[in-house]
Amino acid sequence: MNRKSAIGIFDSGLGGLTVMSAVTKLLPKENIIYFGDTAHVPYGSKSNKVVTGFALAISKFLVKHDVKLIIVACNTASAFSLADLKKKIKVPVIGVITAGSAMAVKNTKNKRVAVIGTEGTIKSGAYLKEIKKQNKSVKVFSQACPLFVPLVEEGWFDAKITKDIIKEYLTEILKKKTDTIILGCTHYPLLKKSIQKVIGGNVEIIDSAIAIANEVKNLLHDKNIENDAKQGRHVFYVSDCPEKFEKLGSIFFGKKIKNVKKVELEK
Repeated sequence: MNRKSAIGIFDSGLGGLTVMSAVTKLLPKENIIYFGDTAHVPYGSKSNKVVTGFALAISKFLVKHDVKLIIVACNTASAFSLADLKKKIKVPVIGVITAGSAMAVKNTKNKRVAVIGTEGTIKSGAYLKEIKKQNKSVKVFSQACPLFVPLVEEGWFDAKITKDIIKEYLTEILKKKTDTIILGCTHYPLLKKSIQKVIGGNVEIIDSAIAIANEVKNLLHDKNIENDAKQGRHVFYVSDCPEKFEKLGSIFFGKKIKNVKKVELEK
């Protein structure tokens, strides 16, 4: 592990590219290896054991490519697998849940925080546990929003049906007088503008991608392993459908993705 070693980022598919986008904007000199487990997406409906198996296989793949740290960009994998990964992987491993929770606790004024995410993430209670760990007095309200992911992957970011569904999901949450909402899924930042229009300007949206980018910056600085290159290199791997990943991934990443490599993971 050295300065020029890459940052490894993985997700069940495309969503983690919003995390990669935030990291590249804040740390443009860093090399990054991204792995999208497109053969097994979505993780949200799978068991803890199955998701952890995938997460371990991907992390071992990234370690073989000499990464200096691993970001678990998937909320479900962060909820189910982070503790195991930290025990079994020899480089630092960080997840989006801790970073997003910390930012929410810091920013809420009335100590009423909402979390929206996939069914798997919400059922795990991972955000609730982490927020309570950081500040027991914060009240946490949760809402699964399973239709958000297909809306994003259809590209319906600002459609009327999207706003109607957002309103349907979040009406009860807003009645709780929450002043902060955590986007507990890496797809959701692409709906951020539409969500903000529905909930109004008095409720702050926490984007875990931005939170974890700042955490990575601090970690690299503390360990004195920031890359000193002029511009970082980006490499993309998937477990299936590289052509589809290139097409849709460019929307999530915010810039053109090419030369995506398909690999089979060791079991």
